[in-house]
Amino acid sequence: MKRHSLKILATLTLAQAMPAVAQDLRVMTFNVRYPNPDDGPNVWAKRRDVFVKTVRAANPDVIGTQELFQSQGRDVVRALPKSRWFGRDRFGGHSTEHMGIFYRTDHLRLVSQGDFWLSETPEVPGSMAWGATLPRMVTWGIFATRGTKPYRFLMIDTHFANRDVEDEEARRRSADLIAARLPMLAKGLPIVLTGDFNATPDSEAHRRLSAVLTDVWATSPRKAGPEGTFHDFTGKPQAMIDYIMVRGFAPVSVAVLTDHAGDRYPSDHFPIVAVLRRKD
Repeated sequence: MKRHSLKILATLTLAQAMPAVAQDLRVMTFNVRYPNPDDGPNVWAKRRDVFVKTVRAANPDVIGTQELFQSQGRDVVRALPKSRWFGRDRFGGHSTEHMGIFYRTDHLRLVSQGDFWLSETPEVPGSMAWGATLPRMVTWGIFATRGTKPYRFLMIDTHFANRDVEDEEARRRSADLIAARLPMLAKGLPIVLTGDFNATPDSEAHRRLSAVLTDVWATSPRKAGPEGTFHDFTGKPQAMIDYIMVRGFAPVSVAVLTDHAGDRYPSDHFPIVAVLRRKD
């Protein structure tokens, strides 16, 4: 299998920084690209195997996904039987895109879960606001680590509105809503947020979340891979719009993974994988 040189660099660097401490947490954010039948050579059936291999090689404890369809989730769990996932779709059912959270059942225990919508009525499934043309939402879970020194943390996964100028307010207000809800959800626990913000690091949405959380890519002492995640199936990063943000964790390392098999990529986004160490 041919690999891009950046992928090799990312893998080597990440492997060198992999947990020397047993309780370090491996986190991935991955916009999986929904199974669009019009994607030609990049339809899900043709990239499913490289997607699974990418996840298996990165070996995350928990993954925040975006655009996940239930059928894709089933494929991943079938290939990675130690994993489970949860979440509802943007309308509160299971027929379209989910903010699905995957986790390793041998490493983590799911304590509680929930969701809310990025709108003026967050508890109403499918609700929209601020000019967004599709419902946008958050899936969250409280996890307990397994091991000799277990601890709990809050995991949040989201996907902001995608139109460039038209959705600036929606992204900004979405960031504000998440920031406002963090204290109620976390109740003092460490926090991991994963998501596709559809916004660059200099955006207002990113700035507002960075006021209450730490961007792992911006602050990690060890980084590998290109500074960009969306590549539109070209392998050439166009913009950094995917993020892992934390509170109560210190980044150990982070990598943007460019895994591919020939000209087949697992998604139109590169995933980000981070190793996090809980602060005392």
